[in-house]
Amino acid sequence: MPQLVEVRVPDIGDFKDIPIIELLAKAGDTVQVEDALMTLESDKATLDVPSPVAGVIQEMKVKLGDKVSTGTLVATVMVSEAAPATVEQAAKVGLGETATKTVTAPSASATTAPAAPAPGAATITSTFAGKADIVCDMLVLGAGPGGYSAAFRAADLGLKTVLVERYSTLGGVCLNVGCIPSKALLHVAQVMDEAAHASALGVEFAPPKVDIGRLRAHKAGVVSKLTTGLAGMAKARKVDVVRGVGRFLDAFHLEVATTTGSGQETTGETRVIQFRQCIIAAGSAAIHLPFLPDDKRIVDSTGALELPFTPKKML
Repeated sequence: MPQLVEVRVPDIGDFKDIPIIELLAKAGDTVQVEDALMTLESDKATLDVPSPVAGVIQEMKVKLGDKVSTGTLVATVMVSEAAPATVEQAAKVGLGETATKTVTAPSASATTAPAAPAPGAATITSTFAGKADIVCDMLVLGAGPGGYSAAFRAADLGLKTVLVERYSTLGGVCLNVGCIPSKALLHVAQVMDEAAHASALGVEFAPPKVDIGRLRAHKAGVVSKLTTGLAGMAKARKVDVVRGVGRFLDAFHLEVATTTGSGQETTGETRVIQFRQCIIAAGSAAIHLPFLPDDKRIVDSTGALELPFTPKKML
């Protein structure tokens, strides 16, 4: 017999009150397992909340702009008797009983839908004959917003996951030397600008004095808080983080030249990872235009966030 299932926000770590920026489903829609119901946006990334079951949405319990946390009721879905058992299916997609609750128990005669046959694919053989140091189901190369989100999702799905990143912290360009530190500095600039315009309202402040060292420390503190949170989420999900630069040996093996320090200085050591599946999320890097001189006055986006002084003018 049909059963009504409550779908809740899965484990999203220590983050709370995350706003809903987009609703991707509504009452009456038919959804399949893993179809996205909504999109959440934290300080560092966006996250889709998938449906752990297949069925027809009876009611959406949230609306655009609402803030949700782990366990928040999202929707109720009517699952037909031909659909997979809801709790077991939810466990397979890494959501467990936290994400679903069966309101009406299925009948004993309910059957599991037959699995669709896998599409044909060319046979790929391994050419690496050496010994692997690590064996995993899913390898993710690159720990930016795309990479760490993919690794966390793979781990939630029950796959043994390894995340390879060349730098000392997770988060990639966006979190370490891009969006997040830029927003931290832009907020300070906005406060200064608003104070300057307050004189029109009859309120005057003394001209601001900028302490570059303390300002950079503030920016670093914002970044550190978020990268520490990501490291904790990786540990909680049992994602194995390997630091280094990856090079594919064949279709199932990656050699990682381990790195150290704050940048990507190699240690001279290597580790070989054997994987069944791989996601490449190498991200972006600033390039140096070959016709420009090697001059410390020419900075890329990363250098602009590390300026040791306030330049009088910039082009």
